[in-house]
Amino acid sequence: MLKKLTIRTSMRVQFVDITSDVIRAIEESGVKNGICVVFVPHTTAGITINENADPSVRHDIITTLSGLVPASANYTHLEGNADSHIKASLVGSSVTLIIENGRPLLGTWQGVYFCEFDGPRTRSVYVKILED
Repeated sequence: MLKKLTIRTSMRVQFVDITSDVIRAIEESGVKNGICVVFVPHTTAGITINENADPSVRHDIITTLSGLVPASANYTHLEGNADSHIKASLVGSSVTLIIENGRPLLGTWQGVYFCEFDGPRTRSVYVKILED
């Protein structure tokens, strides 16, 4: 099964919790045991799994990435979003989840986050579910 999610961001850099969307896609698939791949087909956005209990973790990640890769530096990319491409490369474009008994095997504090680095935009996220 393949499901396309549409994500609308409201800021240039933003982490959007899509855990419930991924869980819903798994439930809709009917797959009890298998693999779920979440893929972002954009060069200035990414996907990650991290803590979803304390929002300050997301803030700290964004702040650290912005310090490592500032928005304005001596970049040669003409569109003015080179930092967004670099951040997306560092974060990555996909995550893989194990499905067991119809649920993703996430840790107690883990959530799935769409990572916007060049917003605000309307983005796509693909959720591919494979059965054992």
